[in-house]
Amino acid sequence: MLRRRNTSCDRNVGGKAVWAKGPCLPCPARAHNHYGMKIATWNINSVKARIDNLQHWLRESSPDIVCLQEIKSVDEQFPRLEIEALGYHVETHGQKGFNGVALLSKKSPDEINKGLPGDDSDEQARFIEGIYSTDTGVVRVVSLYLPNGNPIDTEKFPYKLSWMQRLENWAKKRLTLEEPLVLAGDYNVIPEPVDARNPQAWLGDALFQPQSRQAFRRLENLGFTDAIRASTDESGVYSFWDYQAGAWQKNNGIRIDHLMLSPEATNRFISANIEKHVRAWEKPSDHVPVTVTLAV
Repeated sequence: MLRRRNTSCDRNVGGKAVWAKGPCLPCPARAHNHYGMKIATWNINSVKARIDNLQHWLRESSPDIVCLQEIKSVDEQFPRLEIEALGYHVETHGQKGFNGVALLSKKSPDEINKGLPGDDSDEQARFIEGIYSTDTGVVRVVSLYLPNGNPIDTEKFPYKLSWMQRLENWAKKRLTLEEPLVLAGDYNVIPEPVDARNPQAWLGDALFQPQSRQAFRRLENLGFTDAIRASTDESGVYSFWDYQAGAWQKNNGIRIDHLMLSPEATNRFISANIEKHVRAWEKPSDHVPVTVTLAV
């Protein structure tokens, strides 16, 4: 965990100020004289079904860069005009009916890369990287949608683990650039028991298998920081609530949407937040936006 040397400032999650724990870190809000860049990740669960909510949230939250997952749309059918009307540049890596990722940004990207390297036979649209110029250099932002992996006794679970290994290999190479890098998305991984209201219910699920959690920890061991856990170690902090069995009303959630920060991004960390209230809107996604603000 992280904490600032300057204890006159705090971090927040879910709109609540908290003190972060662990090795000290300089306060980036004081170390940099640049406005904060707000980066969000949101599994939208069909952009067509959620376009009204997306537009409302963009107006309300005004993020600088948005990483969307499960847009469930081919590129040509993405509601580009509606999003561009709000001042956002749109980049998509779509797929008919399922999967699909997108990057929305107030600034046009310098470069876009689609598809996670390492398996030319993998045609699933799960990865898009954008490189954005800032006053201090560049920021690399990835919108990723990791495989679910269920049922675990099928080929879907090995595919999940293979995909996570490819992500680790790719991330190792990107880290050598020593640039701020944010890996944002629906990881379909519950990192720790504290990240589920009822961990026992997930013991047989791919999201909570030891191999999935170990792969997530390997990213942390490379030097990536989980933005939300840099803010708080509290329980009850979730990003997903199933549509079934009154999960939202009972707060029976899990935290599977993560913003993983490279060391250079971590050094610019200001705050992280889960915008839980969005789940209470009409026709919601079962996920909510998760955001991080960086001093860049």
